[in-house]
Amino acid sequence: MKRIVLLGSLLLSACMLSAQSRYVEIEGLQERDGGMVYNRPHTTLAVDLTVECETVKAGPYARYALKYLGLRAPFSDKTIHTLRGADVALFDENGFVAAPLAADESRTVSYGDEGGEFAVLSVDRTEIIQPSAEQAAEQAANRIFALRRSRLDLITGEAGENVFGEGLKAALAAIDSQEQALLELFLGKRTVTTETRRVLVAPRPAERRYIVARFSESDGLLPESDLSGEMILLEITPGEPFAIEAAPEKSSDVVVCRVAAPSVCAVRTGNSLLAERTLPLFEFGTSVRVQLPRRK
Repeated sequence: MKRIVLLGSLLLSACMLSAQSRYVEIEGLQERDGGMVYNRPHTTLAVDLTVECETVKAGPYARYALKYLGLRAPFSDKTIHTLRGADVALFDENGFVAAPLAADESRTVSYGDEGGEFAVLSVDRTEIIQPSAEQAAEQAANRIFALRRSRLDLITGEAGENVFGEGLKAALAAIDSQEQALLELFLGKRTVTTETRRVLVAPRPAERRYIVARFSESDGLLPESDLSGEMILLEITPGEPFAIEAAPEKSSDVVVCRVAAPSVCAVRTGNSLLAERTLPLFEFGTSVRVQLPRRK
């Protein structure tokens, strides 16, 4: 059994001042705001779940990527969710004890700008017959290779121009932008968003497992009632309450304190452990009569 080294005057002074801690809290009637309030120590847990959503928009020349670029590309649009992590900590009126809620973010991690439209190749309006999709893909691939040759010539000085410093930097940036826009026609657009959602759980003494949410690759985080997703569980394993010295049986100057039990709080889905912390929970603790210090 663990012992808190805050016995004696430190613990008792905290009780006298009606101060709260993570481990010990006064239980019973207290005078507050000019009235009497019954205080029942309780714990609230905050479970943060972080999900990554990857959205892929297939490029118009995806089927020709392997033939002309030697690269594999997705042929159809798709959205995939991935459960990236979780955290669990104490929660109170002032917010998350362990860490603030992570900010959501969105980023484009593939080719071209963040705009939703693909680049449009210039068309030779003197031609009566417009090129087929495969011919247009071949032209786009040839332009990609031409841009890469131009980049190499600029870097090595083979271009025959005195381009250096900021001018070289700007020229290379322009080539990069054009190349990425053309690559996007084959490889598509890929955007990744990250969302962190918080679920509050009020533990109950008779329960050890809680379904905090559900998850599916196609729809992401789902409410606990949606059976189409896999369960995300909060599992609590209580330990022995912290031991403090109880007042003698016949003592009169006593105060009842609720002592929390250190409990292992684990967030799981399937066979995966997402987060685990040992936290003090009053629901699995014990009530102790503590002797008040004598006034001099």
